[in-house]
Amino acid sequence: MAFTRATGKHRLPSRMTRTTRRTVGVAALATTGVVGTLAAPAFAAESEIEQTGPLKAVTMGDTVAQEIDAQAVAQRQAAEQAAAREKAEAAAKKRAEEARAKAEKEREAKARAAREAERKRLNAYTAPIAGSYVSTSYQAGGGVWSSGSHTGIDFHAASGTAVHAVGSGTVVEAGWGGSYGNQIVIKMVDGTYTQYGHLSSIGVSVGQTVTPGQQIALSGATGNVTGAHLHFEARTTAEYGSDMDPVAYLRGHGVNV
Repeated sequence: MAFTRATGKHRLPSRMTRTTRRTVGVAALATTGVVGTLAAPAFAAESEIEQTGPLKAVTMGDTVAQEIDAQAVAQRQAAEQAAAREKAEAAAKKRAEEARAKAEKEREAKARAAREAERKRLNAYTAPIAGSYVSTSYQAGGGVWSSGSHTGIDFHAASGTAVHAVGSGTVVEAGWGGSYGNQIVIKMVDGTYTQYGHLSSIGVSVGQTVTPGQQIALSGATGNVTGAHLHFEARTTAEYGSDMDPVAYLRGHGVNV
C-alpha cells in the first residue's frame, strides 16, 4: 500500500527547508542591518565602559596630584613668608638694640662732656671787671695807703659797674671793711682768697657759694678812696697782710690782665 506525503498548511517543513530558511533569515537580517543595528550599541557600550573607566581614573589621579602640589606650594610659600617675617623681626630688633645702644652711648658722651664742661667752668677764672684794665699796680708806693704800699690792684670802673667773682668759692666776708669800704672776701676752691673793695652795693652773703663770672656786687667809692674803682686783692688767708701779686695770681689761672 502506497503512502502519500501529507501536504497543506500543517505540513512541517523538512530539515533542509528549516536550515535553508534559517540561513536565509540570518542573511536577511545581516542584509537589512538588524544584526549591525543590534550589535552596534552593545559594542559601543562596551567600548565606552572600557575607555571611560581608565580615563576617569587618570583624571581623578591628576586632580589629586594637582591639589597636593598646590598644598605643597602654599605650605612652602607660608613657610617662606614666616621665615621672611622672622628675619625682618630679627633685623628690626637688632636695629632697635643698636639704636638704643647708640643713643645710650651718645647720652653718656653728652653727660661726660657736660660734666667736663662744668668742671672746666667751675675751675676757670675770669677778670673781676669785664673789659677793664689795671689803673693802679700792685705794691705801688705812696701816702695814700696806710701800709705804705698798695696791697692789691685797682681796676678802672665807674660807680655801679658789675663786679664778678673771679672763680668758684665760698663767701667768708660780706660787709663793711673799714678803709676798704663795702667789701667781699671769698675762699677759692684752690684754698686761696680773693678780696673786692670799695663796693657801692653787695649782692651775696656769708656762706654762699659762687661760680666764675657770677655777679657779686657793684663797684663804687666807699671807704678810703679818691674816686670810684674796684680794689682787688689775692691772699693766702682771709686776713689783711697776707696779700700776693694779684696780676700773677690771675695770669697763673689763665686770665689775661
